[in-house]
Amino acid sequence: MAQSDARAAHAAAVRRLLASYRAIPPDATVRLAKPTSNLFRARAKTRHKGLDVSGLTGVIEVDPDARTADVAGMCTYEDLVAATLPYGLSPLVVPQLKTITLGGAVTGLGIESASFRNGLPHESVLEMDILTGAGEVVTASPDKHSDLFRAFPNSYGTLGYSVRLKIELEPVKPFVELRHLRFNSVAALFEQMDRIVATGRYHDTPVDYLDGVVFAADEGYLTLGFKTISPGPVSDYTGMQIYYRSIQHPGEDGAEKRDRLTIHDYLWRWDTDWFWCSRAFGVQNPRIRRFWPRQFKRSSFYWKLISYDQRFHIADRIEQRKGRPPRERVVQDIEVPIERATEFVEWFLANIPIEPIWLCPLRLRDPNGWPLYPLRADRTYVNVGFWSSVPAGPTEGYTNRLIERKVSELDGHKSLYSDSYYTAEEFDQLYGGETYKTVKKVYDPDSRLLDLYAKAVQRR
Repeated sequence: MAQSDARAAHAAAVRRLLASYRAIPPDATVRLAKPTSNLFRARAKTRHKGLDVSGLTGVIEVDPDARTADVAGMCTYEDLVAATLPYGLSPLVVPQLKTITLGGAVTGLGIESASFRNGLPHESVLEMDILTGAGEVVTASPDKHSDLFRAFPNSYGTLGYSVRLKIELEPVKPFVELRHLRFNSVAALFEQMDRIVATGRYHDTPVDYLDGVVFAADEGYLTLGFKTISPGPVSDYTGMQIYYRSIQHPGEDGAEKRDRLTIHDYLWRWDTDWFWCSRAFGVQNPRIRRFWPRQFKRSSFYWKLISYDQRFHIADRIEQRKGRPPRERVVQDIEVPIERATEFVEWFLANIPIEPIWLCPLRLRDPNGWPLYPLRADRTYVNVGFWSSVPAGPTEGYTNRLIERKVSELDGHKSLYSDSYYTAEEFDQLYGGETYKTVKKVYDPDSRLLDLYAKAVQRR
């Protein structure tokens, strides 16, 4: 009965969504009406209400026998994980922040420490219902509307919006044992990462999760996660202790520090401090942290602070009062082939005044690849994440443009959730070009939805 009620509620929500779509004038920009976003690029304001997605936020069904879940497009990973963990199951890849939605991770990409095994979130999608620019809901899968299915990842809502997704799940265990391996050179760190990805093992033990943090050219860490049922004490990084600081320890290359978390706390280990970005709000200062309400130590609240800053230019005003120039936001995730990762990270540390930086290896599961983010399926890539600001350069986006050029030089790609500065020609070469335009004409013939270049680069 509960499942039939959930499906009936979902069907009613889809009808409301379609009604809200038809209420938007043909010459108006179509957007989602949603309270949260994980985009860092500015969006132009619209005169009309967005699409009504109010009923598309839940888990429709978890099938523990088939290890699948039917999920509404606007369901957050926080809610999805809460529904699957009681069955001892988890999505194959759980992006790091609780408010990321499943639909957002599929149309805008996502990654996490299981990506060296399980690829990217969209690769676990079995089928999805998509509201297209033509105002129709179509079911896309590898066998139905396959052109839309394959072009949807990295389309950022310019081909349509996912209404329902059916995804694979995998078994998890109650705890995750962590081993933080220290490396005193970037090259040694990537050599070890490459070995683990290639074999799936460390000292003959299967590795379930793998990511890393570089604090400086002579201080980097790989964190290896191992699923376990063994009971014992676990750490808690939702209070005074800060997860990323717990990684650090002295020693030679390969020196270990161990830790344990519940699977729930492991999946959300980065959310409490938004990786390390909470330091910008003073939350890592012990005197402030002690009195900062626990319910506000999460990425969704920091997002609100960021939105206030973007709206009122608070940080720039502070810099101006101190007699310093405004700062350029450098918030990016990029992928480079693992054989070029040392070169990129050493270049970054020498030229960009941002630390720490996050590392996450990945290999695509699907041998056919994905046209709007064309990584090679037979190649290991490393996601490098850096989220901060630097003194503004002589031209707009000066530092971001430097990074874009370096990433392209190393045969890499960067995600489009933040500021981009590519020319239209460069963008077409990197993000699907003619394939995207062909699919766009089929499923959005009247251009009701923004073009990807207009949305990602021109910030319309």
